[in-house]
Amino acid sequence: MLFNRLDRYILKIAAGAAVVLLLGLTGVIWVTQALREVDLITGKGQTVVIFLTVTLLSLPALIAGIAPVALFMSTLYTLNKLNGDSELIVMNAAGVAPHRIVRPFFALTVLTAVVVAWMTISVMPASFRMLRDLITLIRADFVANVVKEGQFVSLDSGVTFHYREKAGDALVGIFMQDRRDPAQPSIYLAERGRTVEAEGQSFLMLEKGTIQRETKNTSTTSIISFERYALNLSALTGDPTGGSGEGDGDKVVYKPRERSTWQLINQDPNESYYKIQEGRFRAELHNRLSAPLYPFAFMLIAFAAIGEARTTRQGRALAIQAAIMIVGGTRIAAYAAWTASVRSPFAAALLYILPIVAILLAVAVIFYGERLRPVMARLAAPLTQPLANLAARFRRA
Repeated sequence: MLFNRLDRYILKIAAGAAVVLLLGLTGVIWVTQALREVDLITGKGQTVVIFLTVTLLSLPALIAGIAPVALFMSTLYTLNKLNGDSELIVMNAAGVAPHRIVRPFFALTVLTAVVVAWMTISVMPASFRMLRDLITLIRADFVANVVKEGQFVSLDSGVTFHYREKAGDALVGIFMQDRRDPAQPSIYLAERGRTVEAEGQSFLMLEKGTIQRETKNTSTTSIISFERYALNLSALTGDPTGGSGEGDGDKVVYKPRERSTWQLINQDPNESYYKIQEGRFRAELHNRLSAPLYPFAFMLIAFAAIGEARTTRQGRALAIQAAIMIVGGTRIAAYAAWTASVRSPFAAALLYILPIVAILLAVAVIFYGERLRPVMARLAAPLTQPLANLAARFRRA
């Protein structure tokens, strides 16, 4: 019964700290990102509801990234508090082994890993897809109702739109330049056009115009004339290879991060977009599947650093700094592996190897710390001794 009460006591402190840290960090970062979207109201004539919807759709990605860090910080806080109140010393005196105290932290870590897995595998792709569709609707509304006559306005990075005047619900004298693909910029000219919706997608229906495409590699220019042309506004969202939007029946081609995990696992190898961006599909899939491992790695690193009762003279502050550096290095290495996995399948394996190695080393320190610390101290002596000598000189000075 004592251990159950002890577990609940530690879990209460750790869970409370984790929730506060998660909400605080997520709120701060969300506000900074929301401020960048104020242009939706000031420049694109959208309502506060649309503004909040767009910004709130980024929360799943924020929570998935911040939750492991919040767990790490709450573990450090809880262990440091228990040690500062001499509770770790009392637990040791009562015969409670240091690795026995990890149980409540492990329960909290399992919950965190489940939340991270749910966010990365299910919620994040759905939120990115909803955001893509919402931005398409905003762009269609922006083109039809907000852009003023005679203005040249940027719809997206590399896309410029202009029309001469408005006649009813039609736009007259349309000009659009698409420079998202530097190797093949395009210019659309049309006498008239209007925005329409079909099958949940927004189109700009152009009438009597031309499309001028220039291929930089071959220095050739092609001009296509048309009577009617349906320009899919979803195709103007970011990646120019994500779907040209040509014709009136083309479907939107979603990016890897906007596709469900099941779609990534059962990807059609013959899809043209997949052939071009196979590395991005691989990186996205393995990044999602490996994400739940990092809460375990971060919690165990924190526990291995300060899980035993120590005084300040025994280098507790130094152990906390070392844990922060290790977690930071692991996170940076994971990001580098995610970036490199676009080109290398081996780098994708590092997304799993990094947290697993961190978990194994932390568990070894927790269970065999008394034997390993002298060995680790001898290995680290060549690096720490010069710093200690330098600090001694400063103290004497």
